[in-house]
Amino acid sequence: MKAEAEVSGVQPVRLSARDVVELTKPRLSLLVLLTTAVSFILAADGPVDLVLLLHTALGTALAAAGASALNQLIERRYDANMRRTSDRPLPAGRVSGRDALALGAASAAAGVIYLGLAVNVLTGLLGLATVLIYLAAYTPLKRRSSLCTLAGAVPGAIPIVMGWTAQTGRIDMNAWILFAILFIWQLPHFLAIAVIYLEDYARAGFPMRPVLDARGHNCDRTCLPPGSMTGWSAVAWCVLLLPVTLIPNLTGMATGTYMIGAAALGIAYLAAALGLAVLRTRRAAQSLFVTSIAYLPVLLIWLAMNKAAAAGA
Repeated sequence: MKAEAEVSGVQPVRLSARDVVELTKPRLSLLVLLTTAVSFILAADGPVDLVLLLHTALGTALAAAGASALNQLIERRYDANMRRTSDRPLPAGRVSGRDALALGAASAAAGVIYLGLAVNVLTGLLGLATVLIYLAAYTPLKRRSSLCTLAGAVPGAIPIVMGWTAQTGRIDMNAWILFAILFIWQLPHFLAIAVIYLEDYARAGFPMRPVLDARGHNCDRTCLPPGSMTGWSAVAWCVLLLPVTLIPNLTGMATGTYMIGAAALGIAYLAAALGLAVLRTRRAAQSLFVTSIAYLPVLLIWLAMNKAAAAGA
């Protein structure tokens, strides 16, 4: 088996540029950096300190890259059983566990230390918390409970707080609001992914909510049986997300025009979740996934533009 290449005595080649990219997932980090940058800008009272923003982005990117590599190291045997991950560097045998450990640990440590020295101690500690919760809570919980998505949403939402603390040096009400928005947004997003790759997760033994719902069900026409919790869970989270995204108007982080856009985006996200709940198909899950990917950057950019417009008025 590919995942056992290292154990069987085959010596994989050293890290190539392609393998480094696959281990560190820079495309995924772009969304993390967007949330960090937007919160940094929102927290600024005046002109944005671009140098400090660059330091924050670099440290955050290093920590995220390291966490990704270490997560793949921990899950390499499970990745070997999933079609979409079986060709990753570790299960495919192109990279040794030792090299992945060195890359992941060095990158994560460098990111945390850099944030602590170049930004501030609080942001560095939040970076450390992100890595530790991701690896020590979310990763092992994926093999034990469908509630792993709740644990995974915590490190997924911390970077938006890091952008705020990088600018202000503290965690206040607005930082918690941004955390809540990002935390809740992830849950329908995770559920959509789990439906799209339902067979992969089942084969690898991950008890994701759609896997539990689909046990004993023929997935030829629909992925999920009638009465399954997956789609309606996504609906419930989208319903909760709608009022939470409107809170910035109440705290002064945004003005009235922001509320109109946030409500429209929330309704679109909810409609996609309802599609999954009613249709229970992989196509509906893909629609929810695409909607979720569009929703977050548009919402955050709209929030930042709203603040900029209010400041210039």
